[in-house]
Amino acid sequence: MSLSYEASGVRYDQLDAFKRACQQAARTTAGLLRDHGYAEPASTRGESAYLIEAADHFLAHVEEGLGTKNLVADAVYAETGKCFYREIAIDTVATIVNDLITCGALPISVAMHAAVGDSGWFADAVRTNALVAGFAEGCRAAGAVWGGGETPTLGGVVEPSAIVLAGSAIGKIQPKSHRITGNVAEGDAILFFASSGVQTNGLSLCRKLAAQLPQGYSTPIGHGDPRTYGEALLAPSVIYVAFVRECQRRGLPLNYVAHVTGHGWRKLMRLEEPFVYEITDPRPAPALFQFMMEAGPIDRREAYATFNMGIGFAAFVAPDQAEEALALAQATGYDAWRAGTVRKQGNRKAVVVPAFGLEFGGETLQVR
Repeated sequence: MSLSYEASGVRYDQLDAFKRACQQAARTTAGLLRDHGYAEPASTRGESAYLIEAADHFLAHVEEGLGTKNLVADAVYAETGKCFYREIAIDTVATIVNDLITCGALPISVAMHAAVGDSGWFADAVRTNALVAGFAEGCRAAGAVWGGGETPTLGGVVEPSAIVLAGSAIGKIQPKSHRITGNVAEGDAILFFASSGVQTNGLSLCRKLAAQLPQGYSTPIGHGDPRTYGEALLAPSVIYVAFVRECQRRGLPLNYVAHVTGHGWRKLMRLEEPFVYEITDPRPAPALFQFMMEAGPIDRREAYATFNMGIGFAAFVAPDQAEEALALAQATGYDAWRAGTVRKQGNRKAVVVPAFGLEFGGETLQVR
């Protein structure tokens, strides 16, 4: 029987319904910004970052959580003595700032939220020092100050052996013309940026798979990759801030960008306006995902609807600027390529991957 994200306890229909209810209620508070000299710009609700508009700039705010990836790190630490909390900390920063940049904001300050079930969690110096060092490393990579945080002890809510990692960030768009608004058009090029692996989404399903493997996280993933399942899962996320920053410095407009996390490749059609996103050069799935699809088994449609499948970020640019954008991406250290084209087909909204026989209609992504 094929594994699914829903079977691991995650149902997007329930999560997204709650998010939509929150957005509706939140809109009723927008007028309060006037008392502070700000306003809510059009079309900010439902995007990955919330914007506040001033006369000559925008401020951006994001709140994000790591999810359950640290439970994988805990299991590998217990089994092998290898500590991956540096990587876990980088993941936490990455999932925050990669959302922030989708509107064109560059991160200024990042805060950590580290909730534990028992304060004794912090007594493990190896683990704690790795977490601290990794969070600072992630902030430096994002070009942001580590501004502080919160460390509540939540006995009865969090397991004594666990930590719940999350955080927030503020950023700024100045000049206001750097805002990424979704100015997508027929023929735009779709650029894909490689991920490091699973990054920070789908870990509940990854953990469910580990539980059915005789060797658990110590299982070799094969497919030409020498790592174990646990090691591959715990590769730190890529931080994509440098690409957006360089585009702004060079005056290269980004029509839209997407942080490919929850909802897998469906996230490519997050923009409200209907387009068809045709992926003609998808690349084969990396070894980790091939292993999971075989070992689960996890069918292809479920995999691409849940995981990033090797794609952590996508940018949509005018076709005559695609080569320049790719050169810039590669010059700033990213593995990027031209993966497809935006099509306008009336009110049709979909992601189509002909080489894999996949199509996700707009009804499969309801985040607004």
